[in-house]
Amino acid sequence: MNNITRFVLLLALQTSAISGAQADVTPAKPKGNTMYQVTITLDNAVITARLDNNPTVRDFIAQLPMTVKLEDYAATEKVTYLSNKLTTEGAPAGITPVVGDIAYYGPWGNIAVYYKDFAYSPGLIKLGEITSGIAQLKFSGAKQATIELATLTDK
Repeated sequence: MNNITRFVLLLALQTSAISGAQADVTPAKPKGNTMYQVTITLDNAVITARLDNNPTVRDFIAQLPMTVKLEDYAATEKVTYLSNKLTTEGAPAGITPVVGDIAYYGPWGNIAVYYKDFAYSPGLIKLGEITSGIAQLKFSGAKQATIELATLTDK
């Protein structure tokens, strides 16, 4: 077990102790074409998303559940900054995000949820896409959101 894994496990246990909830500190590792499903809760609205099965996503999933502040960036995406950067192992050099994409921007260490299409961006790694509730991202200012692992699904 490396130091990063130990840190993530310790952080998850501390988070569980603080919230009084049970935390699954070792998420199931999907095989084949299986994807992760997450929920993003804003106020009383729930956004659902499917995340791919790659090292960056697994690193992100290990940090869930998390409560973050989603802020607007460039009238194109909602962003939140992670306290720990995710791995970019095996990731493409960049992507061209479209409406509904969830991505990780390695250079800044932030998660971005796109509600408008955008240009090719080096350092941007697609994590997955919104499957329902994208209209909930049409808000101004910042909102607190809770991101949680829901279930594993097949493509």
